[in-house]
Amino acid sequence: MPAFTNPGFQERQATAARARGAALAKFLARPPVDEALMAERAARRRAREAADAEKRAAARRAREEAEEAKREQERQAAAAAEAAIKAAADAVAQARADAAARRVEERKLWTEEDRKAARDARYAARKARKTRR
Repeated sequence: MPAFTNPGFQERQATAARARGAALAKFLARPPVDEALMAERAARRRAREAADAEKRAAARRAREEAEEAKREQERQAAAAAEAAIKAAADAVAQARADAAARRVEERKLWTEEDRKAARDARYAARKARKTRR
């Protein structure tokens, strides 16, 4: 095996020039750019990007519609619950009104003795409350 020798400046310069020449030859050997092929690739890329954008927009619209449907369902449930509460309150109020009307009708039928007994009962209840304190 021969011994390594340090190349001189001119030898290094020649080697670099050969390398530059080889790179230039390789660059020039490439086939020319086909404009039709580049246009076709660009068109496919634009079509793919448009399809992706449409898919994202459709997914966003579907998500927004689902959220709106959920909000509408919650609004309807709240309205139904409010209506049920109002109906229950109306039923309670109606029952109280009916009971009050029945008491008034019953009192019309009371005799003097019944009125006196009721008055005595109220008096006794009041006394009992005062003595408990």
